[in-house]
Amino acid sequence: MKFVIVIPDGCADEPQAELGGKTPLQAAQTPHMDAVAAAGVCGLANHVPLALPPGSDTANLSLLGYDPIRYYTGRAPLEAAAQGIALGSQDWAIRCNLVTIRDRIMVDFTAGHITSEEARLLIAAIQERLGSERLQFHPGVSYRNLAVYRGEGEPAPFSAHTRTTPPHDLMDRSVLDDFPRGPGSELLTEWMNAGAEILASHPINAAREKAGKLPATGIWLWGLGGTPQLPPFDQCYGVRGAMITAVDLLRGLACLMGWDWIEVPGATGYLDTDYAAKGRYAVEALRKYDLVCVHVEATDEASHQGQVREKVQALEEIDRHIVGPIWEALRELGDFRLLVSPDHPTPLRTKTHSHGLVPFALAGTGLTPSGAKTYDEAAASAGPVFDPGWQLMGYFLGTASREATAAS
Repeated sequence: MKFVIVIPDGCADEPQAELGGKTPLQAAQTPHMDAVAAAGVCGLANHVPLALPPGSDTANLSLLGYDPIRYYTGRAPLEAAAQGIALGSQDWAIRCNLVTIRDRIMVDFTAGHITSEEARLLIAAIQERLGSERLQFHPGVSYRNLAVYRGEGEPAPFSAHTRTTPPHDLMDRSVLDDFPRGPGSELLTEWMNAGAEILASHPINAAREKAGKLPATGIWLWGLGGTPQLPPFDQCYGVRGAMITAVDLLRGLACLMGWDWIEVPGATGYLDTDYAAKGRYAVEALRKYDLVCVHVEATDEASHQGQVREKVQALEEIDRHIVGPIWEALRELGDFRLLVSPDHPTPLRTKTHSHGLVPFALAGTGLTPSGAKTYDEAAASAGPVFDPGWQLMGYFLGTASREATAAS
């Protein structure tokens, strides 16, 4: 049996006036996703418990079959795993966005989608002036970078009660009321203020402004946590997997789950990603792996920017270049199952993640069609509901999670 998961990140949404009252999924021309829904089961799943923030970290943890209530420790530790940054028992990883803040307004949580090369130089400058044996800054991809606080045998100043706000939740809003709160917040705020001073005079920012681009005016620290301990996926579900993604968060999850990560040239994590390359690499990976997961960030990015037409286009590209070729290849390989599902809703109206049910389409061997004709929020509402959503994985694979069953 071959298994494939396609994750159009954040594609679940609300009806849009610009789309004639349709959601992006309803407006997009997605014949292959519709075929998956018609051939199998179309339903809903809730991947973010109300007790946790509605982030891609908690949601993808659930979508990939792990109970986030039990295993979630924070977003940054997952991204640290992707970079091979080891965390000790008293260490904390902290997400470090390069952002553009003007007149106390979050103008852009990506600093104008700053390049990785520019970001590397800016993070190096911050590390040189602010870093120490206890505090280290690590460049990542574009605006997505990390800070690591080393406990060094002393109690960490942070705790599960430290509260931070994702910068993408603050687009076009004042940041004054959303600085860190709780244990260690004074330290985080001190570092953020110091980072802004360092970046203010950096030549990279001067060059960007001269070119008409947004500068990185500061660092925004959030998503902190200690190292999560995930049992290997094959131990839980008996299947060997591989991840295709351009996002460190998903790479880190793959690493902690014991999956391989497949690098795809041209995969950017943005709307300009090479969808066709992701589809080709996924089909090729089926020769080696039992399960292949393809994550696409473009739909989520479109929502964060409030770009309705771009979100529809991204869905159509995913359908044409990823779901279509995979759907065709699987049916030639024998027994298979294909799951298409976002992790969480990202409404264009709010430009940020939200709690709530998301639609899934699941087709393949041993499944009886549920009667859906299309893949979208309305069609899925007539199907089964998985709440908690992490239990969908066992249904998809046709087996209960051995680890989760033992834990319960």
